[in-house]
Amino acid sequence: MATLREDADKIIGAALEAALPDNAVKKALEGHSFSGGRVRLVAAGKAAWQMAKTASDLLGSRIEAGVVVTKYGHSMGSIANFDIWEAGHPVPDENSFRGAQAAIDLVKDLTAEDTVLFLVSGGGSALFEKTLVSGEELADITKQLLACGADIVEINTLRKRLSAVKGGKFAQICAPAQVYSIVLSDILGDPLDMIASGPAYPDSSTAADAKAIIAKYGLKMSEAALGLMEVETPKQLDNVTTKITGSVRQLCAAAKTACQKLGYEPVVLTDCLACEAREAGAFLGAIARTHAEADHSLAFIAGGETVVHLTGTGKGGRNQELALGAAQGIAGLSGAAVFSVGSDGTDGPTDAAGGYVDYTTASRLKEQGVDIFEVLKNNDAYHALQKVGGLVMTGPTGTNVNDVAVLLLKREI
Repeated sequence: MATLREDADKIIGAALEAALPDNAVKKALEGHSFSGGRVRLVAAGKAAWQMAKTASDLLGSRIEAGVVVTKYGHSMGSIANFDIWEAGHPVPDENSFRGAQAAIDLVKDLTAEDTVLFLVSGGGSALFEKTLVSGEELADITKQLLACGADIVEINTLRKRLSAVKGGKFAQICAPAQVYSIVLSDILGDPLDMIASGPAYPDSSTAADAKAIIAKYGLKMSEAALGLMEVETPKQLDNVTTKITGSVRQLCAAAKTACQKLGYEPVVLTDCLACEAREAGAFLGAIARTHAEADHSLAFIAGGETVVHLTGTGKGGRNQELALGAAQGIAGLSGAAVFSVGSDGTDGPTDAAGGYVDYTTASRLKEQGVDIFEVLKNNDAYHALQKVGGLVMTGPTGTNVNDVAVLLLKREI
């Protein structure tokens, strides 16, 4: 019988393969005809290189030129006639600003006969930026939001108002050219104005929403930044067509199919998971105990994006915290394992995609003098999992459609 870890690796591989953007971009371009004018490409996000490469392979010389802005380590080589930038995430850096400026320069002289093929994926909020405040203040506000556990919609509501390209503003820069936007979703429910902070989509959030978020978390901002919160974003754009393709639902469906092939009866609990990471892990541990006496193999799947409230100074990411948060709950339950991975292959500021624990993890950590409660309190899941071979390493995947967590209850056949 294959081991639990082997099953987990197969499920992870199948889910990530299904979530790659190649087929998504092909599907979105299928049957689409561009006008007789010029076509220029701008791609922004963690999956930007992969999406741009697929578009280039399909359209060839029809694309006159392109700018690609992606995360460090996510570019896989040159693409003909494309200017490729790697930049900071989750906090934008100088390359984020330079890459966005290169994109602005690429589109600002277009006419109504021309088209901007705009490829958007998760991470674009940090990677594609022309800030209206100093880079230092933008970084500070971003760090405040991440540290206080603000969700992605709240973070992007503020980002839009601090930026010259977010919240529909990039589409205004492209005008009068048409924008054909292909979006790979990384936000639950696929809100188009929030993915990458909606550079080419009308903004549904308001100045009142932004001010409420600042008050909720007690954020510290300059007078200039507070003044930008009063300025409304575009609520209507007449030059944009948007095609959404790929999301966490696809990730969960692929995990479900992979579990079935391995002999598990799968249940998709949710594709909208949004809570504290360690609490999600504890919940999966509780489910394991409820079904511990099942006479056949079960798999429970949860897709979404959890959050981490920073209470310590350790190293880790939300998927690693989720997995470690389940370790105590499944301790001693033979055949039980929990793993959680980020589809982009990088979990938080680490080189791991996520974490894996099984029914032996808690006892093995205890033998090494590791207290799981203290580890989670210090947000140091990375080093704890590293001690027991519990890190999931995939490297950058070229996609970004949230996370998937799976509880396995394996029974001998």
